[in-house]
Amino acid sequence: MPFMTDEAAGRLATRSDAPVLAVDIGGTKLAAGLVAADGQVLVSDRALTTLGPDDDGDAIWERLHALCERVLDAVGRPAIQGVGVGCSGPMRWPEGAVSPVNLPAWRDFPLRQRLIEAYPGVPVRVHNDAVAVVVAENWRGAGEGVSNMLGMVVSTGVGGGLILGGRLIDGASGNAGHVGHMVADPNGPPCGCGGIGCVEAIARGPELAAWARAQGWRSEVTEAATTKELAEDARAGDKIALQAFERAGWALGVGIASSIALCDVGLIVVGGGVSQVGDLLFEPLERHLRTYARMGFTQNARVVRATLDQNAGLVGASAFILAGDRYWSAD
Repeated sequence: MPFMTDEAAGRLATRSDAPVLAVDIGGTKLAAGLVAADGQVLVSDRALTTLGPDDDGDAIWERLHALCERVLDAVGRPAIQGVGVGCSGPMRWPEGAVSPVNLPAWRDFPLRQRLIEAYPGVPVRVHNDAVAVVVAENWRGAGEGVSNMLGMVVSTGVGGGLILGGRLIDGASGNAGHVGHMVADPNGPPCGCGGIGCVEAIARGPELAAWARAQGWRSEVTEAATTKELAEDARAGDKIALQAFERAGWALGVGIASSIALCDVGLIVVGGGVSQVGDLLFEPLERHLRTYARMGFTQNARVVRATLDQNAGLVGASAFILAGDRYWSAD
């Protein structure tokens, strides 16, 4: 059911400026919400991205559209000033045709066009979901007021985004800052993108548990063992579990060190589900980063944890509309 606080309900009822319909699409879950001009999420709801292997692209779209409609219906279908979307990549940007690595049913799926048809008369802006989280942290989170930062999301995949000179950097195809597909180990494991040894192939949540299982961790319950349980065992001193997080921290440290040298950012904000394990990940990340970041200007960069909650993707998606002067350049 859509969730809205009493305070938010009162604000929505008295607002003179329309909210934004914000959408966050990941490999595991879909989220939709209405976001006010100050970045407050007024109402939100969630659903699973897929219900099984037989889900095709249209079935996922119908689930997403129904989610958006539930959010709007929950507050009497107010006027909206636009639709902002963060979706797993890669994509053809700004066209908004998406091909998420972890969502095989969507290949060149015309997401932006579907939303334009569903919500005509308002701008629809689609960008990478990790970029949306980075934008949220720069707009209203740990990177607020910072002009040069790298943001990372370590979750089902590993994504990122770049803020340079106070603006989101898109790149030629909208995929700038995709630190998850920097190569950490040229002789490493295959990645879902088709490459070898990407940061994502080593540090993403499902890979941590899969690697640990391959080393003998909880081999008797391979289907049930999760990253959360891996963290619990690591805290209890399990050597394989600790090695899994050490390995992930190493890959992230390598990717971040390279990014700092290339882009001269002073702050790295790391969020996403895997980052919730805390020092299990951040301690080896920081240690390996300092091993590889040796030039003077790279040594000054700080790594901090994201401060926004699970609504960060919605907040960032709304900023493509609400703060488009900084975070949207395609119109």
